[in-house]
Amino acid sequence: MNMLKKFFLIALFLTFFPTCAMASERQETTNLQSPDRHAEISQRRAISIAQQHIKGRVLDIRRNENIYRVKILSDQGSIHVIQVGVIDGKIKSGH
Repeated sequence: MNMLKKFFLIALFLTFFPTCAMASERQETTNLQSPDRHAEISQRRAISIAQQHIKGRVLDIRRNENIYRVKILSDQGSIHVIQVGVIDGKIKSGH
């Protein structure tokens, strides 16, 4: 009887375990595919976005609530402040 219980438990485990693993993989894939609405871009990403708008050397970056302010010295020698949205990464203003 004891041997029968062990066999049953092993069979149950082997049939249940692959289902758990597949469910976990499905959940991870779903999490990767659905964007987090509260995700924020990094300072490095904000700098990259700003430098696509104005070519030059970054002098400073600061965050003020939902805006990164990236100060860039352009190749022509003028200073520009580019505002990049923290949530969406869109340029809010650049001059």
